[in-house]
Amino acid sequence: MKCFSPVLSYLAVLGIVSAQRQVGVQEGPLYRMEGSHITIWCNVSGYQGPSEQNFQWSVYLPSAPEREVQIVSTVDASFPYAIYTQRVRTGKIYVERVQGNLAFLHITDLQARDAGEYECHTPNTDERYFGSYSAKMNLVVIPDSLQTTAMPQTLHKVEQDPLELTCEVATETFQHSHLSVAWLRQSDSEKLVEVISLSRDFVLHSSNEYAQRQSLGEVRLDKLGSTTFRLIVFHLQPSDQGEFFCEAAEWIQDPDGSWYAMTRKRSEGTMVNVQPTDKEFTVRLETEKRLYTVGEPVEFRCILEAQNVPDRYFAVSWAFNSSLIASMGPNAVPVLNSEFAHREARGQLKVAKESDNVFVLKIYHLRQEDSGKYNCRVTEREKTVTGEFIDKESKRPKNTPIIVLPIKSTISVEVASNASVILEGENLHFSCSIRTAGRPQGRFSVIWQLVDRQNRRSNIMWLDRDGTVQPGTSYWERSSFGGVQMEQVQPSSFSLGIFNSRKEDEGQYECHVTEWVRAVDGEWQIVGERRASTPVSITALETGFTVTAISRTPGVTYSESFDLQCIIKPHYPARVPVSVTWRFQPVGTVEFHDLVTFTRDGGVQWGDRSSSFRTRTAIEKAESSNNVRLSISRASDTEAGKYQCVAELWRRHYNHTWTRLAERTSNLLEIRVLQPVTKLQVSKSKRTLTLVENRPIQLNCSVKSQTSQNSHFAVLWYVHKPSDADGKLILKTTHNSAFEFGTYAEEEGLRSRLQFERHVSGGLFSLTIQRAEVSDSGSYYCHVEEWLLSPNYAWYKLAEEVSGRTEVTVKQPDSRLKLSQAQGNLSVLETRQVQLECVVLNRTSTASQLMVEWFVWKPNHPERETVAHLSREATFHYGEQAAKNNLKERLHLESPSCGVYRLFIQNVAVQDSGTYSCRVEEWLPSPSGEWYKRAEDTAGQTAVTVMRPDAALQVDTVVPNVTVSEKAAFQLDCSIVSRSSQDSRFAVAWYSLRTKPGGNGGSPDLEEQEDDGEVEEEEDPTERMPLLSVGPDAVFGPEGSPWEGRLRFQRLSPLLYRLTVLQASLQDTGNYSCHVEEWLLSPQKEWYRLTEEESAPIGIRVLDSSSTLQSVICSNDALFYFIFFYPFPIFGILIITILLVRFKSRNSSKNSDGKNGVPLLWIKEPHLNYSPTCLEPPVLSIHPGAID
Repeated sequence: MKCFSPVLSYLAVLGIVSAQRQVGVQEGPLYRMEGSHITIWCNVSGYQGPSEQNFQWSVYLPSAPEREVQIVSTVDASFPYAIYTQRVRTGKIYVERVQGNLAFLHITDLQARDAGEYECHTPNTDERYFGSYSAKMNLVVIPDSLQTTAMPQTLHKVEQDPLELTCEVATETFQHSHLSVAWLRQSDSEKLVEVISLSRDFVLHSSNEYAQRQSLGEVRLDKLGSTTFRLIVFHLQPSDQGEFFCEAAEWIQDPDGSWYAMTRKRSEGTMVNVQPTDKEFTVRLETEKRLYTVGEPVEFRCILEAQNVPDRYFAVSWAFNSSLIASMGPNAVPVLNSEFAHREARGQLKVAKESDNVFVLKIYHLRQEDSGKYNCRVTEREKTVTGEFIDKESKRPKNTPIIVLPIKSTISVEVASNASVILEGENLHFSCSIRTAGRPQGRFSVIWQLVDRQNRRSNIMWLDRDGTVQPGTSYWERSSFGGVQMEQVQPSSFSLGIFNSRKEDEGQYECHVTEWVRAVDGEWQIVGERRASTPVSITALETGFTVTAISRTPGVTYSESFDLQCIIKPHYPARVPVSVTWRFQPVGTVEFHDLVTFTRDGGVQWGDRSSSFRTRTAIEKAESSNNVRLSISRASDTEAGKYQCVAELWRRHYNHTWTRLAERTSNLLEIRVLQPVTKLQVSKSKRTLTLVENRPIQLNCSVKSQTSQNSHFAVLWYVHKPSDADGKLILKTTHNSAFEFGTYAEEEGLRSRLQFERHVSGGLFSLTIQRAEVSDSGSYYCHVEEWLLSPNYAWYKLAEEVSGRTEVTVKQPDSRLKLSQAQGNLSVLETRQVQLECVVLNRTSTASQLMVEWFVWKPNHPERETVAHLSREATFHYGEQAAKNNLKERLHLESPSCGVYRLFIQNVAVQDSGTYSCRVEEWLPSPSGEWYKRAEDTAGQTAVTVMRPDAALQVDTVVPNVTVSEKAAFQLDCSIVSRSSQDSRFAVAWYSLRTKPGGNGGSPDLEEQEDDGEVEEEEDPTERMPLLSVGPDAVFGPEGSPWEGRLRFQRLSPLLYRLTVLQASLQDTGNYSCHVEEWLLSPQKEWYRLTEEESAPIGIRVLDSSSTLQSVICSNDALFYFIFFYPFPIFGILIITILLVRFKSRNSSKNSDGKNGVPLLWIKEPHLNYSPTCLEPPVLSIHPGAID
C-alpha cells in the first residue's frame, strides 16, 4: 500500500483518477423524544451529472432489521410505503433541500415506532458506478418525561418589595442529559424577557434588562434540592410588573459533540403587579376669560398633575358659589344636583372626563345668574381587597369668578361696490359693514337683495345667525357654481360677489342686517335691524359688434406670400372672448370649410382639411384689439380660392357653459395662384423584340426633357394584348420611388420576375421581365407623369405623356423530340420474359422531363390499352391492362442509360400477346416554374406472340387381351409413354366399350372394313360406359354402377396408372380403354387442358367356371398360339419355298419361258382371319387368283 499511494497521487495529478461519489449522513445514534421535531442531514459529494441531486430515505425497523421500509423521496411521489404515505402527504414528514447536494429529513411529530436504522440513498447520475450511494445512521426514540411545575397565582407588590418564586423541574430519562432552567417575564404589550437562566453547563445568564441587577445580586436563581429552582428579585421596580414563567429544557450530546434540546417545557404563569410609591398630585382650574355676555359659552378645565395616573383612582366634584354642581367617581360617571341636572338634560351644560388628567365643566349658554365663583375638588381613593374604595388625600385649586353681562343693539350698516357702471361679463363686488358702539352682543343675520328697474325685489343670498349661507330661489343654481358668493369677511363685515355679470343683474343692491341675542330661556330673539343699498348699471356686449376682411395681394404665383386681415369692432377688453375663423373655398368647389380658428380661449384650432396650410400659415392676434391676421407663405394652387372671416362673440356662464351672443361674417376675398408651364417630353420611338422564353425582356422609357431639375417622375408600365381593348397596368413607380404592382402583374404572377431600374442619368427608366413566358407577348409602353414639389411640400402632378410601343414576341423552343421507330416481332413461350425497349434518340432540352407510356393493341380489339406509364416525376403507374391481366407483379422497369427505357414482362401468358408500343411526352419548365408539355412522339411497334408448349402426350397403344376366370380380378393398365412437360398433371378415366343395339353383329371388338382400299366412315356403333375417373387434382369421380364397390385404383409411377376390377363376372367380358388428359399451369396460376389421348381397346374375356377344350386353349396364350398361329406361317413359308425351287429349275432348263409368255407365280400375302375371342379357329385362306 505504501508503494501504491505515490502512484495514486501521480495518477490524480495527471487527471486519470476520476471523482468518487461519497454519501454522508448525520452521525448516530441520535436520541430524540416522542412528539419532538427531528432533522437528519444527508449530503453527497464527488458526483457527476446535474448539480441538483435527489435523495431517498428508508428505515430498517428493529422488528425487521433486514427489511427496507421506504419513507420519502425527492424524485418519486409514489416512493413511500403505506405506513408513511399519510404522514408524507400531510407534511408531517418531508425533505428540505438546502443545496443541490444537501438535504434535511424532517419528522415533525416523532413517534416511538419511528426508531430504527435510517438510510439515505442518492440515485446514480454518473456515467458509471464508482463510490458509495447511501449511508446509514441509528435513531433512538425515548419517552418525554420532562415536567415543569409552578403554582399559578397573582401577587400585588409595592415598589421596592422583594419577590420570590419557585419552580419544580424533574425528568426520568435514562440517557445522560443536562437540564437548563430559565425564568421569563411578559407584559401585556411586550415580548418575553429573560430574567435569569441556568444553562446546561450550569452558567447563570440574564438579558440586557436584568444583567446589571444580576451582577449587583438583586436578581438570583437558587437550586434547592434536586428539583426545585427559586427566583428572587430583592427590590421590585414598576417595570417588573407582568407574568412570570419558568421554562426548562432537556439537552443531550450527539455523537458529533453538539448539544441538542430534546424537549422544552414551560410552567403556568404568576401575575405580579407592582404599585409605585409616589402618591403626590396637584390640581389647577383654567378658563378662557372672566367677563362674558349672556348667551356665550364658558368652559372650565380641572387639570390633575400626578404620576402613574392610569393606575390610580380619583374622584372629582364641581362647585358654584360653594354649592355642589356635580360629582364624578373613578368610574367617570357624573352625578349632577337637581337644578343643573335639568340644564344638562336640555344640552345647556356638560360634565365630562376628557382624559385621565383633564376634567371639564361646560355651560353652553350663560345666563346672567351664572355670574359667580367656580371650583373643582380632586380626591384620591384606594381600592381594597373587597373592591371598595377608601378616600385618601383631597385637593382643590383657588376659586375662579366670572361675570355675565346683559346685551343691547348699537349697530349701523354701510354698503359699497366696486363700480356703478360696468360692461356685461365684468364682476360685481359689494361690502356690507356693521358698526357697533361696543363689542357685538349676539349674532347677525344678513340678507342681500336686488331691486330691478321694474321695482321687483328678489333675495340674492342670506346668512343666518348660525353662519349658514343660503342663496335665493333665482340664484340657487348660480350659487352652486360659484357665480354668486357671500362671505363673512370679519365678524361685522359681509361681502357679496357676482361674477360674470349679466344684463339682468342691473338694479339696486340692498344689504339687510338683523341682530340676534339668546334669551335667558335659551331662545334667540331679535335685538335690531338695519338696511343700506347702492345702484349698478350694465352695458350689453354685442352693442356695435362688426367684422371686415381685407387683403393687398389678390393674385400670386407659386412660392409667393399673401396676407389676410380680419378687423373686429369695437375694441373689446382681453377678458371678452371673441373667436375668429378663417374659412376657405378652394377653386372649383361650392362649399366653404373652416381653415383655422383663433378660439375664444386664445388657442389655435386647425380645420380637418387644413393640413396643407399648417406649415406655411401664421395666425396673429393684435394685443390691443381682436383683429386677426392670416399670413400664407410659399403659395401653391391648394391655397387658391375664396377666403372669408367669421367672428363670434362669446360669454361664459356661471355653470362654465358658453353662450354665443353674436356672429358676424366678413366680405369675400378671392386669391388666385398659378402653376409653372410644363416642358415634359417622352421618347416616341417604336421597337420590335422577338426572343425565346426564359430570356429577359428589356423595356426602356426615356424622358427627353423636363420642366425642372427637381422634377420627379412617376412611371406606369402597361401591356396591350390583341384580345384587350385597353392596356393593363404592370407596374407603377411613384414619384417618391414607391412600387405598386398592377392588376396584370398580380393576375399573371409577375411580381417575382419584375426588375425596375432608374439610370444615373435620371431620364432613363428600365423595366426587365425576367424568365420570359409565351404569355408575356404583347405591346409594351410606359406612361410618364412629371411631379413637382409644391411650396407646401406636397407633390403635385404637373404633366403626363405616353411613350412609343415595343412589340414583344416570346416563343417556345423548337421541338426536337424523336423516338426509335424500329419494328419488331417476338415469339415466346409461356412463363418466359419479354423485353420491350423505348429509346429516345433526341430531345428538345436537357432540362426537360419525360413521361413514358407503354400501351398494347389486343387481337380483335381495335382500341389500345395502357399497360403502364412512367410519370415525369419518375413515378411508375400501372394501366388498365395491368389490372386486367394481373401484370402488376410481372412488370419491371429499367433505365440503363439516359433516354433508354426497358419494360420487362415476366412470366408471360397467352393473354399477353399483342402489339406493343411506347409514347413519350416531353415537358419543359416554364419561366414561372410550371411544367408544360412541349412535344410527344410514338415509337415503332413490337408484335408479341406468346405460345403454349407443343402437345407431346402419347399413351401406350399396344395392350394384350386378357382372359380371366369368373370371380377372379383383372387389371386395366394405362401407361403414358411421353408427355409435353415435366410439370404436367393428368386426368385419367377408364371406359367400357359396348356395341350399341342394332349395330353390326359379331364380336364386340373393333373391326376394320375395307372395300377396294376406301374406308367409309359410319356412325360409331360403340357405347362408352365410364368405370372410374381421376381428375388432375387427384379427385375421384363416381364409380360406374355395374362395377361399384369392385374397383381399386393405383398410381404405380408418375406415368403408370392401374385400375383393378375385383370379382369379375361374365358381364365384364368386353373391350376397355383409358382416356388421358394433360393439364398445365398457366402464368396466371390457373390450370388448363393442353391435350388428350386415348389408349387402344383392351379385350377382357371372363370364362365360365365349367371348363371346355376351347376354353382351355383360349385361356392359355402359349397353347393358343402354338395351335392356331404358328403352323400357318410355317406352312406358308414351305409352299413358297417349293414354288421358288420349281421356278428356278424351269428357268435353268428353259430360259425362254418367261420371255415366251409363260406366266410367273405371283403370291399375295395370305389373309388370316381369327377371332381375338378365340370363339372360332383361325382360318388360313388363299383367295382365288392369289397364285397365277
